[in-house]
Amino acid sequence: MERTPVSSSNLSSVGYDENNSLLHIEFNSGKVYEYHGVPESVYHDLLNAGSPGGYFHSHIKNVFSCQEI
Repeated sequence: MERTPVSSSNLSSVGYDENNSLLHIEFNSGKVYEYHGVPESVYHDLLNAGSPGGYFHSHIKNVFSCQEI
């Protein structure tokens, strides 16, 4: 999956698989997590957020199940 770089103190890049509703988030630590069942609108909102890290903490973290990949 191709990821798009984002400007954030916590996040490095994000990618989305619309066929499987999977969101990949790469953190500045280098770890990558896959979030399951994420609507495409959430991915677009994350990309367009003034603070991608803040959006992640408010709308993705602890909302969608995830696993480190």
